[in-house]
Amino acid sequence: MKNLSIFIFLSFFCSSTFAFQGQEVKNEEEISNQIQELLSGAESSIIGYNFDSAIRKLDSSIVLSRSINHKRYIALSSNILANLRYIKHEYDSANTHIKRAIAIQEEIGDNIGLAYSYIQYAKILDLQKKYSEAQKYLDRAEKIYDKNNNQEQLGLVAINRGVLALHRGNDYSDALTHFRNAEIYLENSDNKYEKSRLDYYRSTAYLLLANLDKAEESAKKALDLAHENGFAGVMISGNRRLSAIHEAKNQPDEALAYLRKSMEAQDSIIYHLNDVELGREASAMYGKDALKNTLSALTLQNAEQEKSLKVNKLTTILSVALITILSLLTLSLYKNNNLRARANDLLQKKNSELTIAKENAEKASLAKAQFLSTITHELRTPLYAVTGLTHLLLEESPTENQKEHLNSLKFSGEYLLSLINNILDLNKLEANKVEVLQTTFNLKRRISDVLVALKNSADEKNTSIHLNFDDSIPNKLKGDPLKISQILINLIGNSIKFTENGDIWISVFKLKQVDKTVYLAFEIKDNGEGISKEKQKAIFENFTQGSTQINRKFGGTGLGLSIVKNLLTLLNSEINLESDLGKGSKFTFELRFEALDNVAITHAKPTKEQEPVALSNDIMIDKRILIVEDNKINQMITRKILEKNKVICDVADNGTIAIEKVHNNHFDLILMDIHMPGISGIEATIEIRKFNEEIPIIALTAVTLDENLDEFYLNGFNDIIPKPYKTEEFFHKINRYLAASAKTPV
Repeated sequence: MKNLSIFIFLSFFCSSTFAFQGQEVKNEEEISNQIQELLSGAESSIIGYNFDSAIRKLDSSIVLSRSINHKRYIALSSNILANLRYIKHEYDSANTHIKRAIAIQEEIGDNIGLAYSYIQYAKILDLQKKYSEAQKYLDRAEKIYDKNNNQEQLGLVAINRGVLALHRGNDYSDALTHFRNAEIYLENSDNKYEKSRLDYYRSTAYLLLANLDKAEESAKKALDLAHENGFAGVMISGNRRLSAIHEAKNQPDEALAYLRKSMEAQDSIIYHLNDVELGREASAMYGKDALKNTLSALTLQNAEQEKSLKVNKLTTILSVALITILSLLTLSLYKNNNLRARANDLLQKKNSELTIAKENAEKASLAKAQFLSTITHELRTPLYAVTGLTHLLLEESPTENQKEHLNSLKFSGEYLLSLINNILDLNKLEANKVEVLQTTFNLKRRISDVLVALKNSADEKNTSIHLNFDDSIPNKLKGDPLKISQILINLIGNSIKFTENGDIWISVFKLKQVDKTVYLAFEIKDNGEGISKEKQKAIFENFTQGSTQINRKFGGTGLGLSIVKNLLTLLNSEINLESDLGKGSKFTFELRFEALDNVAITHAKPTKEQEPVALSNDIMIDKRILIVEDNKINQMITRKILEKNKVICDVADNGTIAIEKVHNNHFDLILMDIHMPGISGIEATIEIRKFNEEIPIIALTAVTLDENLDEFYLNGFNDIIPKPYKTEEFFHKINRYLAASAKTPV
């Protein structure tokens, strides 16, 4: 077969040369067009794995290029030939061709061609495990393309940087970052082959990171492009990648099916190539026979009988050999069939066992989620009594001894509440019950609210918080503000906990904006305790902290960073950490939003409405507040807290009584529990709103609130205070609504 290929190549070469010599009148422009067609055809043949055709076209293009002394085409032909040898893993030959291309391009100053050759050389060096050299040539290519603002080629550089990171095996997340950059660069490109490569290698990265769903999604995208455009290599590799993904998912039937598709694609290519070669061989043979008939008809007639005998003898031998081969093949197929049947039975049995195990695991997970939801709700009611009574006792002039014990009790209650909230958040994330909402919000104001909430904690640690907010970020963004608040509260709270007498810097800046899509980078940096290198990956796991000593010194549950990681995964992002022990830590992540306007936040001084306003408790004096609560202890605690501020309180044990009292009496504000015997707090609020739309109604409840609070507001509530609450938040919200109701200027 190899000799036949050489023979065909020589024939093609000679015929091309003679044709070229016979057409001396052909001008240089026509030859240039012919070279371009040959090079384009060669690249298409390489993508389709038709290597012999590619070699013939490349050799012809080199002959034509030399005939007109066109060095750029000679270099480009060498570059494509290097790519072919690279695909066939003939690295020495690939090195020779690419170095020749680079030398010519440097000589003639062809920077664009040189950058393309640098990428090709980097790919060859990568597979030879010469990673540092490969990185150097990618840097050179990027410098040229960046200068010319060539987005598509910058995308190719980013893809190969990602592949290089995968092969190094040290940071698969870094590979994903390069692939995201490549996707942005190639967004408006028609280069479907590189897009299919991008999705294939991205599926590899997700598989290595055990993110199997995203790995499958990317592999299928690569395979769809390959099928549409006939990218043979991607079809073979893509099916093989999907087989590995389904094997990792414990789905043996799907894994086997994709493996078969990969083998069928490979066999199809091999069969096609062999069929082409056999056709050429037959054509050459028939031409030779026809020539012999023309030269010696009489000799052929005399030799016909002898030839016929030889053919018959050969036919008999071939028939016996064929029958033997068919018999062996039949036996082999029979045995393979039996083995396959047994393997299928075993796979079905294992699949059934895995299905049962999966169902049991799902039931256990559901039971765990329901148990945690129920038990944490039940814990909130007595915890409200603990925190409320502690607050009352602290205000009754306790002795120094008693005050110390009460402060310890208050701290323990707040710690227990934090633990309950973290467990609930993590439980919802793991049960996939958290949905991403899309609402309009002001990011700077949202961050300011978070900083106000954390100010007391920072002051206790004598730590300063600095905000650096990019003024080019639009005022109105569309996204999920609550999840952003959760992420920032956990990250900034973590920095506060480990930074004493220090500084924390929060930076938000715009990476880029494509149409209405804004890409923002967030950075939370401190100069606190820091995290050792060996502990940096573990701290994002559940119930994990830097060390036992850190846990004893600073406390905490070890859930905050785990929640951050899960929330960012839900928002299609990742958390990155840089830290040195004793020098502080830096957390960074990126998010994408939809911009609803292009007006940037100015440097003007915030108005009074934007600044946090401290309201005096004096506004509560002689105000009438109705407490709707079925729990007697909670009634007593809420009533005493309010009456200490000279509020006139009334109590309703259920929703029915509350409706009647509001109908017959005047109240300035209502505190409404949600779950009560008879009608619920929501139903009672709906009824009250039918005859009184003005009175402020605040939900005071131990129910854990989902991210979507629309149900409360749509049914007539003005605000929600979850129990157990901090008294500062409790008084702030009540004072705000009393002030608004009385039209008191703030």
